[in-house]
Amino acid sequence: MSDERVMRLARLLVDYSVDVQPGDRVVVISEPAAAPLVLPVYERILERGGHPDVSLTLPGMEEAYFRTASAGQLAFVSPVQRLFFEEYEALISIRAATNTRELSGIDPARQAERQKAMAPIRQTYIKRGASGELKWTGTLFPTAAAAQDADMSLRDFEDFVYGACFCDRAGPVAAWEKVHRDQAHIIAWLDGRKHVRVLSPNADLELSVEGRTFVNSDGHHNMPSGEVFTGPVEDSADGWVRFTYPAITQGREVEGIELRFEKGRVVEATAKKNDAFLQHMLDTDAGARYLGEFAIGTNFGIQRFTKSILFDEKIGGTFHMAVGAGYPDTGSKNRSAIHWDMICDMRDGGEIWVDGDLLYSNGAFVI
Repeated sequence: MSDERVMRLARLLVDYSVDVQPGDRVVVISEPAAAPLVLPVYERILERGGHPDVSLTLPGMEEAYFRTASAGQLAFVSPVQRLFFEEYEALISIRAATNTRELSGIDPARQAERQKAMAPIRQTYIKRGASGELKWTGTLFPTAAAAQDADMSLRDFEDFVYGACFCDRAGPVAAWEKVHRDQAHIIAWLDGRKHVRVLSPNADLELSVEGRTFVNSDGHHNMPSGEVFTGPVEDSADGWVRFTYPAITQGREVEGIELRFEKGRVVEATAKKNDAFLQHMLDTDAGARYLGEFAIGTNFGIQRFTKSILFDEKIGGTFHMAVGAGYPDTGSKNRSAIHWDMICDMRDGGEIWVDGDLLYSNGAFVI
């Protein structure tokens, strides 16, 4: 028996998130475990008059690639991948890992080399997304592996995922339109402001947002969503942050990260777990030690850490920052092969001040 919530999510992704139009070429990038969602997404694209292509990665394929590929193969970029990112009108990514730690034994230097090879495609992807030339979104199909990471049963995790996307109700689009309106109020207050100060037991940081744009993340580029974000002025961050949640990327869980910034650059970095991987990532390229994003999570329906950044960066009561590439629609000029989000809880007395006015206190907006 099909789950109506899956059907709602499929329509939400195709109709709302990327708004497929007749003639749009749409690639769906996913994994076999997500077949119950990929099929209705594929069908809905056809119903809307689009031209769907599906690209699936088999379990174990990434690990085999990184263990086996030569230096030349790590540097090779498939012309098929270029076509998807450089020419297609829409992209839907559906994560469905059956082993979230598949890459944990891979040499991080090899992963960094691959990141460098893919950097031009990533920049094209970001640029086309910012201009609206490429409509893209990403979501997660609940699997047992992701449920285990979140310390939930699969049934509870399914309820969590579909609830976070508002697909547990008949009208998810209306709910996301309300998110847009609520966040528009915050962005209007931030418009034209210049200086941000973050103060908490885990942070004492200043940065400039002068001339930068805050973006209303309302379910178009991520599903679920719920954040307002910008790209800080590249040479402006000064101070330190101790991130209260593990930062997870490329199959690695890095715990206890603390960064210290001077003139925008990470000048000291430590981690209690997987410190060597943190150092490799920060040395990927010149832009990897600068901030590409500063964001505040606004989704108070997400109140638990799941080890999936798609959900965790949206947790109401937190802020997050990403080292590496910024989004051009914010005004960010930072370029890098990486974009790595790190999250800090603010519900322990933390405050965010903007141009001397209090915006946020103890995990809640006060404006």
